[in-house]
Formats: sequence, C-alpha cells, structure tokens
Amino acid sequence: MVEARSVEVQHLGVVPYQTAINQMKELQSMRIDDAIPDTLLILEHPEIVTVGPRARNDGIAPPKGYATQAVDRGGGLTWHGPGQLVAYPIFKWNLEGETSVAAIIERIESWVIAALQACGITGNRDPRMQGVWVDGKKICSIGLSFLRWTSRHGFTINIDTPAGRVEGIAGCGLNQSTTTCINQLGYSLTHEAILSALLNTMDENISRSLM
Repeated sequence: MVEARSVEVQHLGVVPYQTAINQMKELQSMRIDDAIPDTLLILEHPEIVTVGPRARNDGIAPPKGYATQAVDRGGGLTWHGPGQLVAYPIFKWNLEGETSVAAIIERIESWVIAALQACGITGNRDPRMQGVWVDGKKICSIGLSFLRWTSRHGFTINIDTPAGRVEGIAGCGLNQSTTTCINQLGYSLTHEAILSALLNTMDENISRSLM
C-alpha cells in the first residue's frame, strides 16, 4: 500500500488562460525545489481553444469564431470555457507506479472514472483518444507537460458547457460533436458534486490526500 502524499487544493475561480499559465510555471518551479507540496489548482477559464503540438503538426485548427492559444502540453485541440471544471495538478510524480507518462495518464483517467462513478455516472476509456468517455462521447480531456517529472497543465471535465461550443471542436482524429458535456448526455451533475467526488477518490486512485 502506497502511503498517500498530502496535496494542497487551491480554488481559483475564473482565471484568464495566460494568467494560469504563468502561475503554473511558477508553481512547477517551486514544486521541483520542494518549496511547496503537491498542489491541485481548481478553476475555470473564459472561452479559449488551446492548440497542442499534435494539432499544430497535423495542421488542425478550430473553426472560425474561437479564440485560440498555442500550448506546450501534450495532445491536440482542447476547448476551455464556462461550465467546465479545470484541474491542474502541480505534482511531483515519483510515487510507486508513476514510472511513465502513460502510467500517469492512466492513473488520472482511473481517478476521473471513479469520481464519475461516485456520482452515479459510468465513465470509461476509449481507444480513439486518451481521456474519459461517457456513452460514447468524450467528456474529459487530459494533457500534461513535465519538467523533472513535475507536471503542469492537467485535465478538464465538461459538465454544463454552452450548447454547441465544445461540440464544434474536432480533436485530433475525432469528428465534431464527439466531445460534449455530461448534462448534454442527459445526466444531472453539478460542479460541486464532481469536485467533491474527485477529492474523495483522490487517495485511492492517485495516492494523494487533502492536507
């Protein structure tokens, strides 16, 4: 049994994307130096589509009408905006089993799936793309950037996003409308419920507990 590592959770509210980038870089450097513990940022962004290196390399861009920003995390296009829970783990990934990026991604997927299950929603993996899926639709995207095995960026859960906005983004290898939000699938879920479930399932799934 791996002993749980303590995590500080910061609830930041609505944060412009570039502001969050600057904060993540600062915290990542501090975490590398052990100046802070593992830190989980919980926030929301004004609408923007981030464009990862995979999307840039493949020449994939969102349709007109979306603000965009290039980023250095893994993956392709990711929509951010109202109705989406954003979680950025500024973690030092050096516990048992955290031996590769793939293993860390799988651990985060398991965590989100467990949190959804606690809310009465069945989530699963899908071979089309990493992340978490519900009823054949992608509702959670994961993209991390590492320095000395300390992460920034993180994952998103689409809860009650504006109709048509996240659906209008075609991720790498996916069609439009493959990504959606939980409430569009007919489930009733609040931000408070999924956040509480994430915090309650953190110890069991990623060996970390609240401070």
